[in-house]
Amino acid sequence: MIRTLTFVLVWFAGLAQAETLAFPSNATLQREISSPLDSHVFPTGIWDRGAMPTRTVEGQLTQQAWRIAAPSLTTLQLVRPLREQLRNDRYRIIFECQTEACGGFDFRFAIDVLPPPEMQVNIGDFRFLAAERTTAEGPEMLSLLISRTGQAGFVQLTHVGPVQQNEVPQLATVQPPQVGDAGTQTDIDLQTRLEIAGRAVLEDLSFATGSAQLVEGEYASLRALADYLAQNPDRTVALVGHTDADGDLALNIALSKRRAAS
Repeated sequence: MIRTLTFVLVWFAGLAQAETLAFPSNATLQREISSPLDSHVFPTGIWDRGAMPTRTVEGQLTQQAWRIAAPSLTTLQLVRPLREQLRNDRYRIIFECQTEACGGFDFRFAIDVLPPPEMQVNIGDFRFLAAERTTAEGPEMLSLLISRTGQAGFVQLTHVGPVQQNEVPQLATVQPPQVGDAGTQTDIDLQTRLEIAGRAVLEDLSFATGSAQLVEGEYASLRALADYLAQNPDRTVALVGHTDADGDLALNIALSKRRAAS
């Protein structure tokens, strides 16, 4: 009885660009993380009695940590020019607070903050701002966390905006496998499918009924896969084994796993 194993290879396209704000010349970008499609929980109110209101937004996510070499500036002096830029860009400020008015320690540790040393938060002196706007592409939400130490000011920017379709991993439409005279895919076909579609079906693998042991024989697909991995050591593949629907489900799942391992 012939069973198939599906090899899946997935990786992401280009990542989202950050929301652009004009930082002063003495500011340096310490860290940036981005994802073409993610969700983020934005605080929309203060921490009070063990909870705070939030809004979860989905889309392209970007987080940045900025260091501003100006230890003498207050957090208000740091946030005001950024807040004005947001207003000029048609953002609506929906929530703003400072230190104890935010909820102090509890608020700070209830929100997502990039790790130090790139982003540093003085628990006794920070400000938070959340804003939103709607563009032709869709809604956007942005937050700023501003703090300062004795050496510098720090700003964390978090932005979630409309998904750019060309930057989101897409499920590929896989055409039926090209079968040769021997009933197997060619090396070129398997490697092309992994690169373009992200998966390939190994049609020539054969197991005895109820067994995880491959029937003796030459398996061109396994040779092609080995060659592909040797040529592309940075790639990662997942092996997925399949059985038919006959028999007990738990036993079939266990058999699928043993066949994938085999």
